[in-house]
Amino acid sequence: HAQTMLNPFLFFATFVVTASLLGLKSTPTSALIFPRISKDSSVASTAKLGRIDTSMASLPIDTLLDASSGQELSSESKSDRLRNKRVALYFSAGWCPMCTSFEPSLLQFQEACKDSGKDIEIIYISSDRNEEDAYKRAASLRMSTTTLEKSAELKKKYQIWAGSESIKFGFIGRRSGVPALVVLDKTGEEMAFIKAESEGVKSLQSWPLDNPNGIWDK
Repeated sequence: HAQTMLNPFLFFATFVVTASLLGLKSTPTSALIFPRISKDSSVASTAKLGRIDTSMASLPIDTLLDASSGQELSSESKSDRLRNKRVALYFSAGWCPMCTSFEPSLLQFQEACKDSGKDIEIIYISSDRNEEDAYKRAASLRMSTTTLEKSAELKKKYQIWAGSESIKFGFIGRRSGVPALVVLDKTGEEMAFIKAESEGVKSLQSWPLDNPNGIWDK
């Protein structure tokens, strides 16, 4: 990777020390790192705005897998998993140091969103060496995933792949390497691109959590 990401642990420590110096010991650390996450009633307010009927056919993944079992989720299970959540595809690999250093902050962000009533669902799109590694990684991150074949399609669709995959996918047209996230709206279209490779932890602030079009309501 051409650019060096801010170490999330250093980022975390800086905020904690700063908070201590300012006498903000009662402030949750998640609120310090992700200050834009506030308590929210967006899920409830979608009823007032009018629900858009959304089916799982909108998800750009026809095969969603439970990583712990490797089994395909049924349509009902997919609906239950995504309902009332904000959804993103996470492009990553276990052999990538930038990915593994970014992920503790990503998981903390996910937990902070849940605590604020803004649940997010992250689907792991693997650049791992093989299917077994991909499933193990997704399971360790508590994320659903898809097949390597579908992951390859999504990499080409969204123009995101690891540098080591350029021989397979090409050296031209890539907008980002890993890690990166694509946030989907409720119709399955891209609504935001989170440039984690180049911007690190601060890129998570670009997730449009308060946009009702990003809440999957069916």
